[in-house]
Amino acid sequence: MKWLKNYWEDFFTDEQKDTSWKRKRLLWEQRNGEIVQIKGSGKMYRKTFYDEHTQLRYLLHLSYLIKQDERFHLEEQVIPHELVMKNGEIIKHHVLKRTEQENEVRLRWTGTEEDRKQNFVYDRRAAVRYAERWWNSYNPAYRRFTVDCTNYISQCLYAGGAPMWGSPNRETGWWYTSENWSFSWAVAHSMRWYLSGAEQGLKGREVESPEELTYGDVICYDFDGDGRWDHTTIVTGKDQYGMPLVNAHTDNSRHRYWSYEDSLAWTENIEYKFFQIDGE
Repeated sequence: MKWLKNYWEDFFTDEQKDTSWKRKRLLWEQRNGEIVQIKGSGKMYRKTFYDEHTQLRYLLHLSYLIKQDERFHLEEQVIPHELVMKNGEIIKHHVLKRTEQENEVRLRWTGTEEDRKQNFVYDRRAAVRYAERWWNSYNPAYRRFTVDCTNYISQCLYAGGAPMWGSPNRETGWWYTSENWSFSWAVAHSMRWYLSGAEQGLKGREVESPEELTYGDVICYDFDGDGRWDHTTIVTGKDQYGMPLVNAHTDNSRHRYWSYEDSLAWTENIEYKFFQIDGE
């Protein structure tokens, strides 16, 4: 706990503390909840030396035990960081920002016509099992993206039985191969609009409030409210009052409160889209 306190006090600006830790605490206080325990651990994955500098990149794994009325649940989050030292002194320590990368290779789709079927039964349990299995790791059967949130959600939906269709046109349908994929498979903005307009295969039904979502449903986020959709999550749990808890990639998270008010990306202009997944 002492290490975690020093982490918050020493390496974040007052503005960052206000927009992350304080918001998370206030979020749960407003819902009759309390963060009763925090645990943190770090795992270094890259060490680089240049000039007189040492650059470390590591993953900070935070676990929050949350008590809401008489109910407990565990929220987990993995955040990538970079620490730079010069002559043994820390001169820079910050959360890594990631930019989306797209591979523009265009190859032909090799799937079967069965993948193009229009109707399917969505196995919500299977989608959630997959989301829980891979929330903090990466299935080697799929490519890993720098910004991996929508790729991860697509894998969850596919594990739930959603059929691929639309290849080889990347702007059509929802599909993936190891060499190529649709924009809707891996780009948050594209998935949001795909779910709004798809008339076959994987389809989403937009609803007005998060209370209407259930396990395996999807939330899309426009953090700045500028019309560009930035993030995608999947519902994997509910809090004491039936509000969604979600899993996500990029900053890997498990059972995080759906509104993301504790995120450094959150702004007062944030917009959400709530999608029930059709297929039943």
